[in-house]
Amino acid sequence: MSLQAILDKEFLEKEDIVRLLAAEGDEKKALLNKALEVKLSRLDNYVHLRGLIELSNVCRKSCLYCGVRRDNDKVERYTISEDQAVECARLAQQLGYGSVAIQSGERNDPEFVAMITRIVHRIKEIDNGSLGITLSLGEQSEATYRQWFEAGAHRYLLRIESSNEDLYYRIHPRDERHDFHRRLDCIDTLLALGYQTGTGVMVGLPFQTLDILADDLLFFRQKDVAMVGMGPYIPHPDTPLYPFADQIPPAKERMDLTLKMIATLRLMMPEINMVAATANQTIDPLGREKAITAGANVIMPNLTPNEYREEYLIYPDKACVGDKPEECFSCLDIRMKAIGHEILYNEWGDSRAFLKKKRTEP
Repeated sequence: MSLQAILDKEFLEKEDIVRLLAAEGDEKKALLNKALEVKLSRLDNYVHLRGLIELSNVCRKSCLYCGVRRDNDKVERYTISEDQAVECARLAQQLGYGSVAIQSGERNDPEFVAMITRIVHRIKEIDNGSLGITLSLGEQSEATYRQWFEAGAHRYLLRIESSNEDLYYRIHPRDERHDFHRRLDCIDTLLALGYQTGTGVMVGLPFQTLDILADDLLFFRQKDVAMVGMGPYIPHPDTPLYPFADQIPPAKERMDLTLKMIATLRLMMPEINMVAATANQTIDPLGREKAITAGANVIMPNLTPNEYREEYLIYPDKACVGDKPEECFSCLDIRMKAIGHEILYNEWGDSRAFLKKKRTEP
């Protein structure tokens, strides 16, 4: 079957997905063009913003790829205050971002859970609850997820990192704190509680194949998630996975493969939200723009106080670490207009796929 025939299909099978992920040259260009066409027809040219608040780099986990893993003693640990977090959210509202995303190393102790609840409550008090709230705080109990949902958070991002169990345990320790099936259970719990649930993977990992990546995309569709974040894997020298860095594709190939993953998923799930990750821009100065024109529709400008950003480096050389929020604000507007897109200010930017599904539920 020709690539064009695959692009014209309404439902992609696994062999179609693998073929699209292997596309090069004119075929890759055709895939990216088709994804942009689908996005513009189903979602318009709008880009939604999530003001990112990196609340803390304290983490109870030791994921083998992550620069802020618990066992990395080279990291200076921090947790910003509740007042600082709320001020970041207030700045997001003033800049017209519409939503914030609170991210942190993983903790589940009662003090942390209570702190997040208070922060969410306080953010909902800003401008009569005008800000949407996404959380990305790792694996928690059902009671905790429910507590945060009832406090006012309505989106949750929990990246699976790989839906392949064998690969999952090659990038995570195999112990009581890193359990593949518990992570799956958490995603199912978030879906059942009514969160707009997001997940995602790293692209270009050691030991990863096109077959595994195709299964990741099928996993997203099978779970019927509302949002997905995918970015290229960037090796961190202070991690156990770093010695395998010579076994991964070069940066440009990882970037191209990420774009093909985004584009293929846009064909498979036309109305979900997809993030143009900062990792794209770290590898390629135009990486976020390329992700947007490949099918992504969400950007997360960083609102974390600048003095903490150097300590929240999951991967090294992260883009925009030194940018001030006001500079990032004007820069993003110009960059998006240059590629024919428009930032939709003062809107939550909820997943159209999620909203449609919610309207049809009994």
